[in-house]
Amino acid sequence: MGIEERDPVSGRKTTGHEWNGIKELDTPVPRGVLIFLIVTHVFAVICWFLLPAWPLGSTFTKGILETDQREIVEEKLVRAAAERASWMERIESATLKEIQADEQLMSIVNSTGHQLFGDNCAACHGVDGKGRANYPDLTDEDWLWGGSLDAIANTMRVGINTDHPEAQFAIMPSFGRDGILDRDQVRSAAAYVYSLSNPDYSTADNIDRIATGRNVYLSSCASCHGEDARGSQRVGAPNLTDQYWIYGGDLQTIVTSVHGGRQGHMPTWDERLTEAEIKILTLYVNSLQVEDP
Repeated sequence: MGIEERDPVSGRKTTGHEWNGIKELDTPVPRGVLIFLIVTHVFAVICWFLLPAWPLGSTFTKGILETDQREIVEEKLVRAAAERASWMERIESATLKEIQADEQLMSIVNSTGHQLFGDNCAACHGVDGKGRANYPDLTDEDWLWGGSLDAIANTMRVGINTDHPEAQFAIMPSFGRDGILDRDQVRSAAAYVYSLSNPDYSTADNIDRIATGRNVYLSSCASCHGEDARGSQRVGAPNLTDQYWIYGGDLQTIVTSVHGGRQGHMPTWDERLTEAEIKILTLYVNSLQVEDP
């Protein structure tokens, strides 16, 4: 086949290559593509001169415009810190009640608190504050150590079961594992506790075990949870008569809790966050609470 052969359909020359009867046309690159390539190359050359571009050992070409993204970011951070300083000082010097009564400060609390919560608390309590397995819901009215502003702030500062000198400690003994109660007593106590939030469980078949479980409860559990089982925020003991459960309220989970005990943990934040940030988080968490329908 000659190199000057032309395709009878398009009229273009062929390259002389043929694969299984298919002949390759000698088609030029489209003009639009060539123009695009030329423009991008020219643009790149201009940028080389105007902007930081080429590394030179320990430094780099600065460019005619002398722009430095690091300096630009640092300047923005300085400006942002200056803008934050005024209202951060107001929050730090004001009481929680005073901040709560200030509409302007509360708008800052709501916007800043959401970010602080996401950065520091959401890993355990969830982005929406509703908690998850083994971590409490912060949007209900059921609090281990109290849901007032001062109680929330104090819990954040000192933590729960930490090495902070003022830490709040709440440890449920492992009644079964440590031999404090035998197997039958563990199951009876669990049955009684389960019946408190599930009245339908008190049937003729279960009534004797529940009665036995109440006696076990009064002798082993009431000192923390109270004789009425409504808990005590003084020692961080939860209410056992409602439907709010951290580790689960089904019968088998309650048996597991009584047998093996429970020991939660919340970090102390007084060295990780500033006083103003703790106040912001306190007010934000307080604002998440919703009334029961």
